[in-house]
Amino acid sequence: MATAIYAIGIGSNRRGRHGGPADEVRAAMAALGGVVATSPVMSSAPLGPSIRRFANAAVLIASNEAPPVLLARLKRIEAAFGRRRGRRWGARVIDLDILLWSGGEWRARTLRVPHVGLRERGFVLTPLAAIAPGWRDPVGRRTIRQLAHAVDRPRPRP
Repeated sequence: MATAIYAIGIGSNRRGRHGGPADEVRAAMAALGGVVATSPVMSSAPLGPSIRRFANAAVLIASNEAPPVLLARLKRIEAAFGRRRGRRWGARVIDLDILLWSGGEWRARTLRVPHVGLRERGFVLTPLAAIAPGWRDPVGRRTIRQLAHAVDRPRPRP
């Protein structure tokens, strides 16, 4: 496979061996390899039942791996950081997600690229817009900047 560019979302809301959530995010950035761009680490409110704030970031990496192979590597990095599978939306020391792939769409039973929640999550779109504002979602063809603006736009109350 030729070298591809991947957008990876990184999040943490639990202390780990590298320190607090922002430290865990920075350590994960270093563990990925092939990094070509990094967003600032940003704070966001939790999604779901967790009460702890998240540290979030996005990186662009260059890799010769196919999406499922990269996903397996991300899961190994999560495990090395102490991530344990458990309650959905619960506290986690690190979370690594493939957001986008320069190859367009990828659909398999265990992996969908672009990430299924990409278009609705400001905590993903904001850091991604800092490093890849012109990258187009291969599904809706809108840029990351447009998606980030749409998710942050105030909505009228019913």
